[in-house]
Amino acid sequence: MSDTGFVKLYRKMLDNPVVCKDADHIAVWIYILLSATWQPCEIMFEGKKTTLEPGQLVTGRQAIGVHSKINEYKVQRILKLFESEQLIAQQTTPRNRLISVLNWNQYQSNAQQNAQQLHNSCTTSAQQSAHKQEEYKKKEEEEEYKEDKNKYKQQRYFDFDELNDAFMSYIEMRKKIKAPMTDKAIKIAINKLNKLASADDYKKIAIINESVLNNWKGLYEYNGKIERPEKPDPIQEKLETPGTIFFDVNKYLKEERGIDGLDSIGKQERKNW
Repeated sequence: MSDTGFVKLYRKMLDNPVVCKDADHIAVWIYILLSATWQPCEIMFEGKKTTLEPGQLVTGRQAIGVHSKINEYKVQRILKLFESEQLIAQQTTPRNRLISVLNWNQYQSNAQQNAQQLHNSCTTSAQQSAHKQEEYKKKEEEEEYKEDKNKYKQQRYFDFDELNDAFMSYIEMRKKIKAPMTDKAIKIAINKLNKLASADDYKKIAIINESVLNNWKGLYEYNGKIERPEKPDPIQEKLETPGTIFFDVNKYLKEERGIDGLDSIGKQERKNW
């Protein structure tokens, strides 16, 4: 993007209900016009040399949001609207996007503009823009990671930690298979689990794990073996309690010492008994 030169804004733009929907739509549209190249130039796009034609730019929703002071998610919605109304065309990648302003030559190209911008360095500007976009993308990925991590910590759908962790894994799996869950879908899934497994948390975990392992969108009846923790032995637990002594009462009775024979045991031991 050049620091000098100009673009033309036609008065009939005021009659365009898409561009003039609100101030944010106007801001994004003007940013695109001002950022687009005015002459062919070579840049690196996704690791390959690419020639930008007049009316094209490489950018991203976060970069536009930073310059326009608009939430990046609204920028995304605005760009989709512009695309659906055939104002622009987009080629998106995981890192950035190539935007082409349709009808650029019809409204922006003329000899006077080209003469005024003759000394601008398109290549240098494009490289700077690409470098900035890389920084924006890295920052965007870091923020999304932090947001997802914090959201994971905050969400609580079940009191049982192991069950809650399994359900969060199910939600993450749905995102990966391009079927993210809405709040309503999450409520439906929880109700489905309660119907399939009632109050059996370990059966719920087995149902969830089966769907996660198979990348299933839904939750289904599980008839396999359910892993449950072994119940502790109450006698063993007592034996491991400090200060507790076990003795054979029958042994004392057989030796004809009677119940009074217990008096030979200390008070603390009798209390534990």
